[in-house]
Amino acid sequence: MIAFSPQTRHTLRELTHLAWPVVMARLGIMTMGLTDAIVVGHYASRELAYHSLAWAPSSVVLTTAVGLMMGVQVMTARLRGEGRGEEVGAVLRRGLVYALQIGVISMIGLLLLGPFGMVHMGLEDGLAEGAAPVLMIFALSMPAYLISVAAQFFLEGLHRPKAGMVAMWVANAVNLALNIVLVPDLLGLGVDGAAASAWATFGARTALAVFLAIYILRLPEARAWGLFAKPRRDRSVEVEQIRVGIGAGSSNFIEVGAFAAMTLFAGQLGAAETASWAVVINVSAIVFMVPMGLSSATAVLVGRAYGAGDKAGVMRSGLLGIGVVTVLAFIIAIGLWLAARPVVSAYTSDPAILAIAAPALILATLFFVADAQQVVAAQANRAAGDVVWPTLMHLLSYGIIMIPLGWWLAHRMGVNGLVWSVIVASVISGVLLTGRFLRVTKRARRE
Repeated sequence: MIAFSPQTRHTLRELTHLAWPVVMARLGIMTMGLTDAIVVGHYASRELAYHSLAWAPSSVVLTTAVGLMMGVQVMTARLRGEGRGEEVGAVLRRGLVYALQIGVISMIGLLLLGPFGMVHMGLEDGLAEGAAPVLMIFALSMPAYLISVAAQFFLEGLHRPKAGMVAMWVANAVNLALNIVLVPDLLGLGVDGAAASAWATFGARTALAVFLAIYILRLPEARAWGLFAKPRRDRSVEVEQIRVGIGAGSSNFIEVGAFAAMTLFAGQLGAAETASWAVVINVSAIVFMVPMGLSSATAVLVGRAYGAGDKAGVMRSGLLGIGVVTVLAFIIAIGLWLAARPVVSAYTSDPAILAIAAPALILATLFFVADAQQVVAAQANRAAGDVVWPTLMHLLSYGIIMIPLGWWLAHRMGVNGLVWSVIVASVISGVLLTGRFLRVTKRARRE
């Protein structure tokens, strides 16, 4: 039996207490996408391909924008660690302004450039035309969704993640109800399939933003946090909030952009391959929400320790986060390896897609552990003040290595080739980022 020090046990309890609602909230994000994919996939396999192709570019923009909001979470935790709780309201106010600005810019960019880009991607006939309207609907939900993200990150930085979790699952219930009614066009609105599902997502995201905004403003501590007062400007906090956000946003852009490129490569192979890759990447993304949630919890604990000047606490929190996520990812990988075919069958009954997607999903379990380690290590590095290197390591792993390797292997091995490129990139990223965190924290303890 492994014996832990009292400090380690305390940090582990804090990590667990914070992580499980954050993980559940992140799973709620992907469950929304899963609901869309399952309902649309059972309605028509070609509509699933439309949904997947529209989701790819929108997810690049959305995930990049979410990364830009990460400064809200990290700086809220740091200010708490520094004993400056009365200033956290200013962090949220800035975050909401950024969310609205980035959301509107993202929406306009997708509306203007998204359909044009799809038409010129060399996709199979009819795929771009079917996916373009779906992409435009996804674009409209950007501002509301980013407002909800800023609010969730603020609550997580305060160690109050349960409200965000509850709100996310209520939004999922709204999304499911709307999907059931809208996808088969039971109301006779003239919109069905993937486009109707995108409208369901729009409604759910808007409801989520409204709920969280009202919840935070009605909290008894809202006034003490400075939410209603014009904050005293602290240039160093503002700069660091932007710096952390840009670092996380850049990494997200690189990583998700690389996965979007994989989807486009699948689109060049055909509709069955596109739908099969959609199933594999959707399941993998749901699994990824577990380490994503743990990465947020780890970042909060590391950021608080960093703000308090607790160098040992920074290392302890980061290493515990990496250790816990490694164990969980391994367990999930084994379970999904055993249940791959039933899981794929939940998405579609098309024999052609089942024949491609089931073996590819089994292969995909090989990158789960490394992918989990890299995202937790990246967030731990950022929370400890190391912003630039995680982005550079993501650029190397996913941008320089994964994209060209994915294209080359896809045209020789099909969907399995795409999966192998992800395996290689994830292992490289996981090793580099974990090593970087160890180096940064050891150097800090010597200073």
